Amino acid sequence: MTPLRIPILNYHCVSYDPAPWIADYTVTPGDLEQHLDLVLAGGRTVVPVSRLADAAAGRQPLPRNPLVITFDDGFADFADVAVPALAYRRLRCTFYAATGSLEGRPRRETVFPPHPMVSWSQLPELEEQGVEIGAHSHTHRDLDLADPRVAADEVVRSKELLEDFLGHEIRSFAYPYGHFTARLRRVVEECGYDSACAVRSRLSRVGDNVFALARLPLRAATTVEEVGAWVAGRGARVASARPDTLGVRANRLYRRVLRMPVLPENGLVAP
Repeated sequence: MTPLRIPILNYHCVSYDPAPWIADYTVTPGDLEQHLDLVLAGGRTVVPVSRLADAAAGRQPLPRNPLVITFDDGFADFADVAVPALAYRRLRCTFYAATGSLEGRPRRETVFPPHPMVSWSQLPELEEQGVEIGAHSHTHRDLDLADPRVAADEVVRSKELLEDFLGHEIRSFAYPYGHFTARLRRVVEECGYDSACAVRSRLSRVGDNVFALARLPLRAATTVEEVGAWVAGRGARVASARPDTLGVRANRLYRRVLRMPVLPENGLVAP
């Protein structure tokens, strides 16, 4: 029997005029509305990420034809544009906040360039509108290349800040840039999360690793036809049982090499 395919759509910015540094990962408000209408027309039942964790743990079965919608980072247009479009259609989503970039604290602690972001004061209102809030690290640095102690602090701090402010458990985490390692997955699990999203550009499925859930990134170049295929469970490969594939490891090595300074006196790469 073919495993149930679960599209997990991954959005970032929603704007007609995005900043250049996030433009590639921006969809227009009009495109977002078309995508959401395709979800409705496709007969999918939209659930938050934590519903996948509940199903994996045997706490609650999945509905027929599930689909998940996620938004990463915390751009202000999520609250201003995306949430009204979702609420109009009575659709839910999971919002992964990089806590160091949210508005309303004295100091920004983020790798993002200056950009309008969701404020802390908006988070309770977002929850009232059916948004599940998850953590997306504190500064949004590349955790799979960071010192393990720094990575662990990012995972813990974002969870604690959100829990202290909202007064309830934060169950899900999303890896910055979708990058993860087996050790980082263990850290996320040990910190008390019960799910975590990667990217992987794959359709998720029943049995997908609940701490490396595969998502489909929505980019400026993504066509409405591609989204329609994803909603139908086509147009992308299905996630493998092993999330840390050879391709993932090769990409990590490539990024690590790029970050290493070159010593001019001998041309060697520094350790």
